[in-house]
Amino acid sequence: MQKRWDCLIIVTGLPATGKSRFAEALARTLGLPLLAKDAIKEPLLDRLHPVDAAGSRRMSDLSFALLFLLAPQLPGRGLILEGNFRRGEHEAQLAALLASAASSAQVLCTLDETLRRARLVARSADPARHRGHRDADAAVSAAGAVTGQYLDLPCERRHLAGDAPDSATDALILELAHALRRRERGS
Repeated sequence: MQKRWDCLIIVTGLPATGKSRFAEALARTLGLPLLAKDAIKEPLLDRLHPVDAAGSRRMSDLSFALLFLLAPQLPGRGLILEGNFRRGEHEAQLAALLASAASSAQVLCTLDETLRRARLVARSADPARHRGHRDADAAVSAAGAVTGQYLDLPCERRHLAGDAPDSATDALILELAHALRRRERGS
C-alpha cells in the first residue's frame, strides 16, 4: 500500500519540557513541515479571548481537532507534529495518521518537575509569551502534574530530557535524520 509520508514524527510531553524548541530544530534539520498545536491555538486565543482555564482548555481541544484535520492535507515526504498530546485521548487520531507513514517515531520530552515549574513561572512573566496559555495557573497546578508519559502508539520511542545539553539534542536530531535517510534509500 502506498504511504502518504516516508515518516511521521510526534513530539510530545508536558508544557515547558522543550517540545517546541526541539520540534523546530528537527523540522529545520530534516526539511520537514511542522504542525504545532500552539501555532493553531494562539490565533484562536487572539480572536476568541477565553478568560479562564476552561476557555483555554476548549481552545486547546479545538486546536488539536484542527491539527488532526490539517495533518492529512499536508503533502511531502514527512511531517512533524508537536503538542502536549494527551495519553488516553489523542492516540486514536495519531494512530490513524501513523498508518499513512512508512516509518514513525515518538519523541517524549520530559523535565524535572521543579525545573518545569520554574520554566512555567518564567514564561508567565515573559511579555512575548501569549497570555492565553495561562502559564501562571499551570505553574500553580503543576505540583500535582502527572509525569510525561509515552503515548500508546505503534511507533519507535525516543526520549529527550528538556534540560539536556545541546549536544544531546543535536545527537537525537541526527539520529532521526539518519533513520529518515535510510528509509528514503530503502535500506
